[in-house]
Amino acid sequence: MTKAIYPGSFDPMTAGHIGIAERAARLFETLFICVYDTPSKNLLFTTAERVEFAQDATQHISNVTVTTYSRELTVNLARKLDATAMVRGLRSGADFVTELELAQMNRRLAPEIESVFIMTSAEHQFLSSSLLKEAASLGGDISALVTPAIAEALQKKLLS
Repeated sequence: MTKAIYPGSFDPMTAGHIGIAERAARLFETLFICVYDTPSKNLLFTTAERVEFAQDATQHISNVTVTTYSRELTVNLARKLDATAMVRGLRSGADFVTELELAQMNRRLAPEIESVFIMTSAEHQFLSSSLLKEAASLGGDISALVTPAIAEALQKKLLS
């Protein structure tokens, strides 16, 4: 059985993340969306909220499980989950440079785990969680870029 992890902070999960998850789920028998509990960046949503959003956004994908992890190497999490691949989404050349460095380090730490890169769809190539939050904070219509639950939560947090 092939298993893969799709790690990230998902603060919040966007349509781009969902598209990557849908496509990755077709490649692997099991896909774990792994919400990182303690990234070094400032988060808008709690871990519990981000997990709930990810579960809601991927409930239509039968072979996806959402989990969390905290303060451990992502490759060690992959080992614990018996995953042989780590899925990463790419939007641009800048993402590629960053992800290449990360993939090389992960290869050094865990040569048995493959990095699998999936290009985002053209319609979501510009989309990042940071840009999404900025647009939402200024009253922009982000409804086509997130699930209804996430759009509502962004409005509550950013426009209240």
